[in-house]
Amino acid sequence: MSAPIHIVRGSDPVAVADRLDEVLDGLLDGRARRDVVEELSGDDYECAAVVLGAASVSMFGDRVIVARNAARFGSDELAPLLRYLEDPNPTSTIVLVWEKAVSPSAKAKPFPKKLGDAAKAAGGVVHTADPPTQAKQRDVWLSERLASSNVALLPNAKHLIGERFGEDVSRIGGVLNVLEASFPAGTKLSADDIEPYLGDGGSVPPWDLTDAIDKGDVPVAVDALQRMIRGGRHPLQVMATLQTHYERILGLDGAGCRDERDAAAHLGMTGSTFPAKKALAAARRLGSAGVARALGLLAAADADVRGAAGWDGALVMEVLVARLARLNARR
Repeated sequence: MSAPIHIVRGSDPVAVADRLDEVLDGLLDGRARRDVVEELSGDDYECAAVVLGAASVSMFGDRVIVARNAARFGSDELAPLLRYLEDPNPTSTIVLVWEKAVSPSAKAKPFPKKLGDAAKAAGGVVHTADPPTQAKQRDVWLSERLASSNVALLPNAKHLIGERFGEDVSRIGGVLNVLEASFPAGTKLSADDIEPYLGDGGSVPPWDLTDAIDKGDVPVAVDALQRMIRGGRHPLQVMATLQTHYERILGLDGAGCRDERDAAAHLGMTGSTFPAKKALAAARRLGSAGVARALGLLAAADADVRGAAGWDGALVMEVLVARLARLNARR
């Protein structure tokens, strides 16, 4: 293994998961994951455990240490990893996934420049999962992503995807995953073939969902959720939207902010203060007990949507949204 560390980072959990799979596929080169990969995840393991796993000598050849939820680590906690990268074990590769902690109240820390510098100095690679923002780079990214698929999209199919999603190219990875699961490898797909898999073009914006929840309107909230999912939003993407919304509410609970300007300053928000105004109103309406109950519902649903309950992800989200809306209605 040439690179001692691969770091996967991005704001979209689905895009991060896709890029992680790509990195692991390249590292494993056909070997069984269970024979090579040791995975650490959740909020309990320490960064030192990653270093210990990577520094250990395996009797069975090269090994890959995957460290999930690493964005909860601060600079001091990353110190053992930075020291390790000065003289890494040549038979191990660390795959560090810079994603937030499992707890819905946890905030992802900014990616530290010194970690990226240390990784590159050691010969590692930093992978950015999110699509580029500049139009020309985004077009290149889209062309490469479509070309890497194991189904072949005809020109009219590519045109339909570009027309349907516009600049929201982060949704394309999920669509391609569905197409690859639905058609044999090498199938040439036309616009008519893929149109049923693209979802509704009029998917609602995320604030329609959070506004309906805050108003306690269960039918409207569930309808907004269903339209988002039909429009191509993965349940994990919707979960991330709700977690961000309730992180703001939690941050304002008991903070003593007088108005939306105080709330925006307290949350470190720049630009429009309207999201802070909505979060402050929700925090006052729910109260500390209501906020705690909402966070408990989010934590349970997050585990369920990742497979703990064995339910379909969309069903988990429908139950969660209904419960959150009812929680607001009672207040």
